[in-house]
Amino acid sequence: MQRILVISVLLMAVLSACNLIPGKETRKDKPIARVNDSYLYRDDLQGVVPPGTSATDSAEITSAYINNWVRQELLLKQAEDNLEETNRDFTKQIEQYRNSLIIYAYESELVKQKLDTVVSQSEIESYYKENQENFHLRENIVLASYVIISKNSPAATKIKSLLVSTREADKEKLQALCQENGADFRINDGTTWMSFTDLTRKIPLTVDDPEEFLRKNKYYEVKDSTTIYNVAISAYKSKESISPLNFETENIRTILLNKRKAELLKRMEEDLFNDAVKRNKYEIFKK
Repeated sequence: MQRILVISVLLMAVLSACNLIPGKETRKDKPIARVNDSYLYRDDLQGVVPPGTSATDSAEITSAYINNWVRQELLLKQAEDNLEETNRDFTKQIEQYRNSLIIYAYESELVKQKLDTVVSQSEIESYYKENQENFHLRENIVLASYVIISKNSPAATKIKSLLVSTREADKEKLQALCQENGADFRINDGTTWMSFTDLTRKIPLTVDDPEEFLRKNKYYEVKDSTTIYNVAISAYKSKESISPLNFETENIRTILLNKRKAELLKRMEEDLFNDAVKRNKYEIFKK
């Protein structure tokens, strides 16, 4: 709790530093708020209200910002008055924070310019094979197709036969039928997995034991007063089993890019250090 208070005070000190900038006190525009010797000016509100905001919302946002500024300044003054001098000196922390921001900005630009972001499928497959033990499913996943359509639709009766069919021609017919009749649908291509939880968000399934349900149901239909929900499940994998490659592809791509990023920054740091050694750019003095 004490650490959070110190960090909060530090951030407020940084934010309020704008009132200490030379020449700030000589501004000619009229202040819109004051707390002790700190002033808030209209220019300080630039960017607070997003473009296109209505006049009413703009006034509310502006009022909230001003009130928050007043509360912050009051809290800052209270903290300054009640902390010992040694606890109010954040010079070192501010410098460290500034240095971290500068380094982060430089590294971000370096990564943007130098990082190779193309990850081949062979790299993804290789990483997957070597690290399968790290890819255990945290939830049940399914290869599923569904169609959500009005009870009154003339296509409703034909949906089931097309949905459970494995013929490619029937999948094409089903897609055309769904589009013609304004259905909400997903036709699985046989490779794109989805979580069972996501499926139940689309289809009002009442399931106590997901694994038992998946084991016993390849086709499922739910009806309410206006709508028919049709689901065909061609395959499933249960929680804690090894996750299939195509379910982990984007995750692996991110992992490999993060590894490249770390290696790029490490190499840059080593090159910088080695160059400094060669050019005698630094010196460590003996005690």
